[in-house]
Amino acid sequence: MSLGLFGTLGLAARSLQTQQAGIEVAGHNLANVNNPAYARQRLDITTAPPVSTALGPQGTGAEAVSIQSLRNALVDQQIVAEGSVSSYWDAQQQALEFAQAGLGQQIDSTTGSNGTSSQEGLAQGLTDLFNEFQSLSTQPTSLAERQVLLMKASALASQFNQVSQRLDGLRTGLNTSLSSDVDSANKLLSDIANLNDQIISSEINSGEAANDLRDLRQQKIEDLSQLVNIDVAAQSNGGVNITIGGVLMVSDKNVLDSLQTYDAGGGQMLVRAATAGTPLTLTGGSIAGTIDVRDGTVAALSNQIDSLAALLINEVNSVHAAGYSLTGTTGEDFFSGTDASNIAVNPTLLNNPSLVQASGTNGAVGDNSVALALAQLANQTYASLNNQTFSQSFAQTVAALGQSLATANGQISDQQTVQEMLQQQRSSISGVSIDEEMTNLSVYQRAYQASARLITVVDDLLETLVNVIQ
Repeated sequence: MSLGLFGTLGLAARSLQTQQAGIEVAGHNLANVNNPAYARQRLDITTAPPVSTALGPQGTGAEAVSIQSLRNALVDQQIVAEGSVSSYWDAQQQALEFAQAGLGQQIDSTTGSNGTSSQEGLAQGLTDLFNEFQSLSTQPTSLAERQVLLMKASALASQFNQVSQRLDGLRTGLNTSLSSDVDSANKLLSDIANLNDQIISSEINSGEAANDLRDLRQQKIEDLSQLVNIDVAAQSNGGVNITIGGVLMVSDKNVLDSLQTYDAGGGQMLVRAATAGTPLTLTGGSIAGTIDVRDGTVAALSNQIDSLAALLINEVNSVHAAGYSLTGTTGEDFFSGTDASNIAVNPTLLNNPSLVQASGTNGAVGDNSVALALAQLANQTYASLNNQTFSQSFAQTVAALGQSLATANGQISDQQTVQEMLQQQRSSISGVSIDEEMTNLSVYQRAYQASARLITVVDDLLETLVNVIQ
């Protein structure tokens, strides 16, 4: 026995449903062509079960069995891992650029009329100070030279103060950024757990993959990886487990732990698991990048500037205090303060420049031995500065910061290449092609029209058969 007219009618009806599903899937793909989180979907069509006839098994058409999301788990995993690396260096680069600006060498640079650049900021301030000590040594009785010296010294002290304030502000800003990133990470952990719940429930009830929910969850996972390096473990029920620093944070629909900032001492904000209380050693993501640059390059830069200022204060004061002023007074310090944050010119000298102690002999106002000794400090090397002069040490500090920034820039450039390659691989698998989907629409449309035509033919045959019977 063959299918008969009614069997053929059922075949055509199934074909209509199948082609309609294909049109809907193609339309869904086109609607999400600009959605970066979306992976294109494909309708899986299989041959319907045949029926036995006198002529042998006879086909009953086709039917749609599932909608498949076209994803490559390995590519997704690599994108998650490389996202952590890229964000780590992005955070480093941004902080180092702020540190470079805070140092003042770039933002304070000027260009002369001949087109050459002259450095301002601390580098020029140090040069000006020692040049003025030299100038005073040539005119040890000049009140005007003393006034110019005090003006240059005050400018240098102000520059030290500004650099210190900028670096303190940078550290505060990095701590604020760290707290903000931790809050964002906790929100993403909660979102992933909620999506796990929805995916598990949907797939149990329907028996089919919740493709759109899985796409959204993958996007959340990638967003989280940009904040902190994570380990993702897929579960047989459709959920995923998220581990950070060896601590399980998300298991299926449950958020087991979260991130928390804490003061490790001296205002050093670090990250731990809030419930477990375990300090986390992070190796990727913007959170790790922020911590490493704050406690590494920025902290070292701040310490070097403070050490430079402290040594300058001590060395200048020790020489100056032994000298004599125009009025015969002695023992007065040239600078006050202890480091870059509070270095200042002694207000007693500012109020009375004649008290600057340039002479090495009491009553010999024309003696320039102390002023000359102060000028010669510019060329003296110091063990605490790695046997360098003040200017050489500061130049090395600037160069080290520049090298750190260059390293970050190079790493970011390399990561961009890797990310682009991975995105291209993903796009070739999961990306929506408008041309391809339009072609699919046309194919499904023609198949739908043919199936509808088959129904029309069967209907005509049934009408003829009824008329014959009558």
